[in-house]
Amino acid sequence: MCGKFTLLILGLIYCLCTGCAINPITGDEELMFIGEEQDIEIGKHYAPEVEKQMGGRINKNDLQEYIDSVGQRIARVSQKPNLEYHFVALNHKSVNAFALPGGYIFVTRGMLENLETEAQLAAVLAHEIVHVVARDTANTMSKEIGINMLMVGAAVVSRASGEVMTSAQVAHMIVGLQYSKQDERQADLGGLKYMVRAGYDPQGMVETMEMFEARERDTRDDFLSSHPSPINRVGYLKQRIHIRYSNLTDLKVGKEDYEKSVLGRLPKRPL
Repeated sequence: MCGKFTLLILGLIYCLCTGCAINPITGDEELMFIGEEQDIEIGKHYAPEVEKQMGGRINKNDLQEYIDSVGQRIARVSQKPNLEYHFVALNHKSVNAFALPGGYIFVTRGMLENLETEAQLAAVLAHEIVHVVARDTANTMSKEIGINMLMVGAAVVSRASGEVMTSAQVAHMIVGLQYSKQDERQADLGGLKYMVRAGYDPQGMVETMEMFEARERDTRDDFLSSHPSPINRVGYLKQRIHIRYSNLTDLKVGKEDYEKSVLGRLPKRPL
């Protein structure tokens, strides 16, 4: 009883200390469960464990530098350009991309193998950057996993069962987080804005969703199980492009750059 009471008090303290904040993407005031400094600490704490569980980093420095350069190019035009972003390609077969609070963004080998252009990679990274900027990641984690579990760190007591939960277990839950449909739509449209600001062809976002749509008919990827169906998303993305971006020219597609820097450098999978 004493332990549960302590956890309850900790939760109330965190809520009182953080209060409300303005979402940079929507301009709306929202309840924030944890502060931005805690975002960074949480990301820093769990990033190594997430990397470990997802097969580790792809051991190709030039490929990692290319992924990071695309991500940093987009991050610079976001509403939080001064945040220290980290973009990492993971050696995991799933078709997935996800973010931790504080600017830690991951894309899997399976995702990279299914993309064809730098603009499509930009779309994936821009989507995740919006989740970080809007602090969707931190709030979804705090709601689904629990503020106390995230803040205490390596070993915490579950309020529901009294069991000890390790960082490895928390990291596993992080990879499978599900955002609301509203958060996903916001990340799609905000990501579209970011990638155009960074000089990328917005059709890359549509093409990526169409790839997911095609895969949805054949398989259940981790990305598809934790994100809304891409079918409706293609529709509103095309509409936004037609209204805002149809007259833009000289935007980067980067098919040859992507083939050379990613597809040509991915190490062969073991037989």
